[in-house]
Amino acid sequence: MEAFKFEGLTFDDISLVTQYADFLPDDANVASRFTRNVSLNIPFISAAMDTVTESKMAIEMARLGGLGVIHKNLSVERQAEEVWNVKTYLNGIIKTPVTFHQDLTVSEMLEIKRAKKYSFSGFPIIDNDDKLVGLLTARDIKFLTNYNVRIRDVMSKSPITARHGTNMQSAYKLMIKEKVGKMPTVDKNGRLTGLYSFHDVKGLIDNENPDYNRDSDHQLRAAAGVGPYDEERIEALINAGVDVLVVDTAHGDSKGVIDTVALVKKTYGDKVDVVGGNVATAEASKSLADAGADAIKVGIGPGSICTTRVVAGVGVPQVTAVYEVRKAAPADIPVIADGGIKQSGDVAKAMSVGAESVMMGSALAGTSESTGEITLHHGRRYVIYRGMGSLEAMKNGKASRERYGQSDVDDEKKLVPQGIEGLVPFRGPVRDVIHQFIGGLKYSFGYCGARTMDEFRAKARMIRVSPAGLREAHPHDVTMLKDAPNYMAEG
Repeated sequence: MEAFKFEGLTFDDISLVTQYADFLPDDANVASRFTRNVSLNIPFISAAMDTVTESKMAIEMARLGGLGVIHKNLSVERQAEEVWNVKTYLNGIIKTPVTFHQDLTVSEMLEIKRAKKYSFSGFPIIDNDDKLVGLLTARDIKFLTNYNVRIRDVMSKSPITARHGTNMQSAYKLMIKEKVGKMPTVDKNGRLTGLYSFHDVKGLIDNENPDYNRDSDHQLRAAAGVGPYDEERIEALINAGVDVLVVDTAHGDSKGVIDTVALVKKTYGDKVDVVGGNVATAEASKSLADAGADAIKVGIGPGSICTTRVVAGVGVPQVTAVYEVRKAAPADIPVIADGGIKQSGDVAKAMSVGAESVMMGSALAGTSESTGEITLHHGRRYVIYRGMGSLEAMKNGKASRERYGQSDVDDEKKLVPQGIEGLVPFRGPVRDVIHQFIGGLKYSFGYCGARTMDEFRAKARMIRVSPAGLREAHPHDVTMLKDAPNYMAEG
């Protein structure tokens, strides 16, 4: 038996030391990596938890420059659909365009347009079978003196169309070639399925929103969780366009995870990156790297709703765990710190010992984009948040039972949970929460004299903090009158 080989430290046990800076914090660049081939404009990932991340959260995280990992406590079809929702969010196509029937008069159309307050022009025109028969543009009615004519008599007939499923790049090239501002898409029967707008597509192609985390086809990036040997789910997610698969269990240093990472890399390595986890040791880091993992996720029991360390007596405090995994992993494989982030300063501490991104659950669970239910408690709004190892999550989803090695347990009384269900304060839009985290991280870079992530991880110095030092770090000797948007009181 080998006991007390080293001491385990977590975020509250350390503090970073100031260093000379010749720039202001706002000049710092917090761009980083999620995996070997997937970059991030901000190093924040929403956790693959069923009260945190589905497509709504994943879309907003990608728009902010980060990434969302869609949880696997869903059917294969539903999880693939959630990924598809993210991937098609920025494809420049209007999926349900406003249409008018060809037998309406122009006057009737204009009245509807005014009543509905449509600020755009260029409408697909359909017949009784929803087949596209023309386009009505501002140019078609600009010189009319009598608006009581039927749309069919003034519309542009035989418009340039694209087949259903045409991607944004192809649509862009076709619209340039044909010099059209609106291009409907139709199915094999001629029915309208969507509408491309040149203005919208050009904005995406020209990268008018540089913060968005997008792939080479200008689509938002998406990640999704999978379990060991779940080949049906893996294939469905890849067909839906997922960028990263996260092979996600409570014990990543296990045969099922290592085999699945190797399987994904061998079968789909040219299509998708794969993350292995969760682990907390150098030995596990080497095993996942040898299997081909494009990133390694660290965290055994640091989460606010996780009880693994007290139920099983197992786990490594998060700062030490990240440090050990980073030290053993090849330099080109990023490390993800999953769990334990309470304050924005914890993010910088995770980066200082080698993490390139942080995955957050409780910090984001209280936002408008999470999947948790909003409830009132003592007159304040809270959001229900639960661990994937909680009894409720295990009862409601096989994937949660599988994650904790209890996939064959059918009697809920026989389940042994490793998490709890609780309440977190409602915090509004995730954009506002992430803004505070980015601000805190940039301040950290400024205090430590580092302009970039690589420079910060190379230069960061830390000291041990005593219990008295930790008390001193928090507000003390006062009564807080008002919550701050970037400070969560302990307890």
